[in-house]
Amino acid sequence: MAECPPWAPFFGFAGIASAMIFSTVGAAFGTAKAGIGITGLGTFRPELLMRSLIPIIMSGIIAVYGLVVSVLIAGNMSPAKPYSLYEGSVHLGAGLACGFCGMAAGYAIGIAGDACVRAFVHEQRIFVAMVLILIFGEVLGLYGLIVSLILSSKASGQTLCPTY
Repeated sequence: MAECPPWAPFFGFAGIASAMIFSTVGAAFGTAKAGIGITGLGTFRPELLMRSLIPIIMSGIIAVYGLVVSVLIAGNMSPAKPYSLYEGSVHLGAGLACGFCGMAAGYAIGIAGDACVRAFVHEQRIFVAMVLILIFGEVLGLYGLIVSLILSSKASGQTLCPTY
């Protein structure tokens, strides 16, 4: 009974919340920070506006990573089947990995996106470098997604609860 306390699902739900909340905070920060640079660009060079939206799009993808992990964890939870403390701990770790990596990626995309868009106003040849820098920021969130998927797959089918 110690392997499957009635409060074990709390950790799974905390993992779901962590993945969604922290990755969305990162995406919101990235969108806001890069959006400030884009609005500055739009006042001086409105013809460059559409090419400058890449940081905003990449920030939004970070929130999708958190959504994917949250749905995956929630799909492994059911009131009809027993839920072990091991599963709850693994799901919490998966949610935190995705959420914190998403927050770091959103921060990186926001800061780099703002600086790159401001530089893009003066020199259009920086566009390729801007995209590469933003891809390296986005990869941080992708690493969190991959680790979360690996962790979540380790918890699948690992019910340690005794059947009565």
